[in-house]
Order: sequence, then C-alpha cells, then structure tokens
Amino acid sequence: MLRKKGGRMGKRILLAGVLGGIAMFIWSSVAHIVLPLGRTGVQEIPNEQAILSSLQNGLGGNSGFYMFPGMGLPANATREQQNAAMQQYGQKLAANPSGLLIYHPAGAQAMTARQLITEFLTELVESLIVVWLLAQTGMGSFASRVGFVFVAGIMAAMATNISYWNWYGFPSSYTEAYMFTQIVGYLCVGIVAGLVMKNAGGKSLTAKA
Repeated sequence: MLRKKGGRMGKRILLAGVLGGIAMFIWSSVAHIVLPLGRTGVQEIPNEQAILSSLQNGLGGNSGFYMFPGMGLPANATREQQNAAMQQYGQKLAANPSGLLIYHPAGAQAMTARQLITEFLTELVESLIVVWLLAQTGMGSFASRVGFVFVAGIMAAMATNISYWNWYGFPSSYTEAYMFTQIVGYLCVGIVAGLVMKNAGGKSLTAKA
C-alpha cells in the first residue's frame, strides 16, 4: 500500500513538474516575443555600423565576454601587480567609458532550435526541482502550494539579477522586467502544481492520512 501510494505520488510530482515546465516556457515565450518585457532596457547603438566595423577589426573571430576598460594585467599577474592595477583602475574608469561586451563574430543566428530546446529543458528542470521541493513540505492548501513556489521564484529571480544590476550596471528597467518575467514563470508553475498535487480529498499528496 505504501509503495503504491509512493508510486502515485512520484507520478503526480513528475506530471506537475512537466506541466509546470511547459507553462513556464509558454509564458517566457509570450513575455519575450509578444510582450515588450524582453526588450525593456535594451537599446540599439547609434552609428551602429561604425561600431560594428571597429569591433570586427579589433576582435575579429575572438568570440568572448569582455570588460572595458581592462586592468592591463598579464595572465600570470602577481598579487602586487593586481593591487597596483586596482589602485589605478578608478582613474581609468573616471577618464574612459566602461561596460561589458559579449562579442560573437559574423555568422551568428538570431534564434536556433538548439537555443529553444536548451531554454525549455532549463525551465523544465527548474520546474521539476521546485515541485519536488514543494512535495517535501506537505502543504495542504492550494494557496500555500502556490505561495511556496511563488516565493521560490522571487529567490531565483534575485539570485543573479540583483547582482548584475549592482556590480555590472545592468539597467534598472531591464532588471525589473526580467525579474518580473521569472517570477510570473514560477507563479505559473505554482498554479499548475497547486492543482495537480492533491488527491481526491483535496489534501497534499505528502500529507498523512
């Protein structure tokens, strides 16, 4: 009996996780393609062609993640060199533009099947993990189950977005829009899990009889 009940619970968790992942992916697609959330805080560069030509001449085929201005340190810099460069870095920031650059040489594609699959699998795993955690709580009401996943979504959205805004200067509007998108995605998972993860009596699957 316990084995059968555990098997039913496992299937219900899996079902809630998969359906929640699908719901999150659909919402994320709507947020980025239909709504303006995916473009909030993102601007196009004035005089773009001149900048693109300069980047191509300077970086060529060296795809990578760049910070500018650089600290001018060799790969095997000593601690003394690092400390000296850090003391001078403030002056470089005051006298020069600064920022981050993710660069890819010519030939990139706007949207590929691999990117879509990777995004879906990422959100599916997120959903499965948070649903599994929800199942361990034994929460009995629909509101409490949704609330648990919703709070988990707030934590997930804060984990990187706030740091990127704080340290790297990501625009506030971009940060707010992206956090909102992630939190609503988790809310979708919570609603699905809240509906699926209950037995006929309306109690949590993990609740004791």
